[in-house]
Amino acid sequence: MPEAPTIDSGNTVWLLVSTALVLLMTPGLALFYGGLNRSKGVLNMMMMSFSAIGLISVLWWFYGFSVAFGSDVNGFWGNPGDYLGTKTFLAETDLWGATAENPSGIGVPLYVFMAFQMVFAVITVALISGAVSDRAKFAGWLLFAFGWATLVYFPVAHWVWGGGIIGADLHALDFAGGTAVHINAGAAALALVLVLGKRLGWPREGMKPHNIPLVALGAGLLWFGWFGFNAGSELTVDSVAGLAFLNTQLATAAAVLGWLAVEWIKSGKPTMVGASSGAIAGLVAITPACGFVAPWAAVLLGLVAGAVCALAISLKYRLGYDDSLDVVGVHFVGGWIGSLWLGLFATNSVNSAITDVIGASDGLFYGGGVTQLGRQALAGLIVTAWSFGVAWVLAFAIEKTIGFRVKPEDEVEGIDLTEHAESGYDLSPAGGGSGGAFAMAGISPTGGAAGPGRPAVEPTGPVSEKVAG
Repeated sequence: MPEAPTIDSGNTVWLLVSTALVLLMTPGLALFYGGLNRSKGVLNMMMMSFSAIGLISVLWWFYGFSVAFGSDVNGFWGNPGDYLGTKTFLAETDLWGATAENPSGIGVPLYVFMAFQMVFAVITVALISGAVSDRAKFAGWLLFAFGWATLVYFPVAHWVWGGGIIGADLHALDFAGGTAVHINAGAAALALVLVLGKRLGWPREGMKPHNIPLVALGAGLLWFGWFGFNAGSELTVDSVAGLAFLNTQLATAAAVLGWLAVEWIKSGKPTMVGASSGAIAGLVAITPACGFVAPWAAVLLGLVAGAVCALAISLKYRLGYDDSLDVVGVHFVGGWIGSLWLGLFATNSVNSAITDVIGASDGLFYGGGVTQLGRQALAGLIVTAWSFGVAWVLAFAIEKTIGFRVKPEDEVEGIDLTEHAESGYDLSPAGGGSGGAFAMAGISPTGGAAGPGRPAVEPTGPVSEKVAG
C-alpha cells in the first residue's frame, strides 16, 4: 500500500532557491542588455526585461502553466483547465508528479514547481528584447510579449517538457531549455528584426556599448543565476544536479576562453565585452546538455560554443539584419550547438533517465549512431519554424495596427525620453545656474580666473535632458 503524501524538504528548499536564482537572471539580463545598448535607450532596454517579469508571471499563473504542464490534450498543449488560476492547490496531496502508486511524487508542492517554471517563461520572453533595442514602441513590445508567450512559449514548453510531441513522441533531449528557451527566443528575435528593420544609421554609425562595467555586472548575475536554471532543472537533490552544476561552470569558463581566443586572433585585443559575451554563449550552449553529458564533453562544448558564437555575431553584417545585441548570434546559434551536442555526446553512463524515462538514445560517440542527432535536429527545426512564423505574423500585425516601430524623430531623440519621459543619466550641472564650485572658486567654467570684463559664469542655453548615444 502506498505511503501517505510527504513533502521532501531537501528537494523543496533546493527548488525554491533555484527559483530565486532564476528570477535574478532577468534583472541581470536587464543590466547586461542595458550596458550593451546606447545610453539614450538604456532604460527602455531594461524596461523590456522588467515588464516581462510583471506580464508573464501573471499569464503563467492564470493559464500558461496549465497549457504547458496540464494533462496532454493532443501533443500540442495541455488541458487549460487543469491548473487554471482560479483554482488553488494547497492540499497535502497537491505534490508535483504525484500518482496513485507514488503519492509524494518528487516531494515538491505543486506551487513550488509552478513558480520555478514561471521564471523560465519570464526570461525566455525577455531574451528576445535585445534584438530590437532603440526602435520598438513599449506598447508594441507588451502586446508582442503577450501574444508570443501565449502562442509559442507555453505550447513549446509542453512539447518539450510537458508530455508533448518533442519530448514524449520524438524523444529529443533538452535538460534545461536549449530548444524551449534559446532556439525558441532566438528564432523569434530574428523575425522581429526583419519586420522592424534596421536602426537609423546602422551599420554606418558606431553603436558601441555605452557602459561596459554594467555589461560585466549583468553577465556575472546571469552566470550566478544560471546554476539555478540548470542544476535546478533536475528538480531533486542528487548526483545529476551536481553534474549539471559542475558542467555549467566548466562549459561557461571554457567558452570565455574560446571567445577571447577568436577576438585575439581577429583583432589582436581581448575585450571585457567579449569575455562577458563568451560566458553567455557557454551558458546557453550547456543549458540543454548539462545533465546529459560528461564533464570533459562540457569543456569541449564550451570551447566550441565560445568560438563559433564569436564568429556568428558577424553574420548580421554580411546578411544585413540588425540584431542589436546579438540575440541570434549567441542564443539561437548557441542553443543549436548545445542541442546538437546531445546527439554526439549524450550518455546513459551519467544519467540513466536518457533511456529509462525519456526513451532517447546515447549520442553518436557513445555508440548510439545518428538516431539521437536526427531527433535533436528535427526538434530544433520544429521550434525554429513555429517560433519564427508566429513571431513574424505577430510583429507584422502589430506594426500595421498600433505600430511597433517608433517614429524616426523619436529614435533620433532617444527612446528613453520619447517612450518613458526619463533618461538613464542626468548630465546637467548639480548647482543649477550659479556656476557651482567653479564660481565659488572664482574660476570660469571655460578656464581661468574670473575678473573685470570676464564673468565667473558665462551665459549658456537651456540644458537638455538628452544624453549622447
